[in-house]
Amino acid sequence: MLSGEDGQFSFANIAPGPFQLTISAPGFATQSSSGTLRPGESHEVPQIVLAVATAVTEVKVVPPKIELAELQIKEEEKQRVLGFIPNFYVSYVPNAAPLTSKQKFELAWRITIDPISFALIGASAGVGQALNQFGGYGQGAEGYGKRYGAVLGDSVSSTFIGSAILPSLLKQDPRYFYRGTGSKRSRFLYAVANAVICKGDNGHWQTNYSNILGSLAAGGISNAYYPAKDRNGAGLTFENTLIGIGTTAATNLLQEFVIRKFTPNVRSPSPPKP
Repeated sequence: MLSGEDGQFSFANIAPGPFQLTISAPGFATQSSSGTLRPGESHEVPQIVLAVATAVTEVKVVPPKIELAELQIKEEEKQRVLGFIPNFYVSYVPNAAPLTSKQKFELAWRITIDPISFALIGASAGVGQALNQFGGYGQGAEGYGKRYGAVLGDSVSSTFIGSAILPSLLKQDPRYFYRGTGSKRSRFLYAVANAVICKGDNGHWQTNYSNILGSLAAGGISNAYYPAKDRNGAGLTFENTLIGIGTTAATNLLQEFVIRKFTPNVRSPSPPKP
């Protein structure tokens, strides 16, 4: 029933018994009145005054993508296997904000200068010396220094080319996006496939040209400082490329099934509160 211009209203032919009357109008708080109508009675409802409704406005503050990505990077830089081994290139946020070119270079630089990275390079050079890999380097302190420089060169070139330069040019994300759900088979295939596919800055999956071309470039550069007798031109380059892709696939499998269990304080970063 709509009231008249004077606010009056009436109902006819109402069955006797209890009733509840609800009064509402746009912009006003709803009021109600109840009572009991007896047979043959004409009931007059007391005057009802509607109060202006309280306006409730919900404001959702979402930080810009650059700020959100920076927040997420800060969390990723806390990810260390066993509490000390860098694990920066893994996102446990499936819809993480894309990185800017500057952020890609900053992430590559931070993992390059991390003390543990230098220690791991030293250990790799030591293993190479023990196995007399690239015998042209010789033995002793000089041989170890050359091997250390070679491993360092491989690490720096592959990190910056495959995780910063090419991802910036091709607009691709250099991180591995942890899945963690689904069957073991689907997660296995996902991890292996991520050696040759990646998420673009537009959020779509695409061929991982950054990793493939980065491995080729790093392999080609390595010919400049490997011992002459161990160089094999294009053969060595493609060999190193395949090794790089295989290593990426193996690392992804470890990320998907093992490493998270040994990475303390992993949490999904959330936008800052307004």
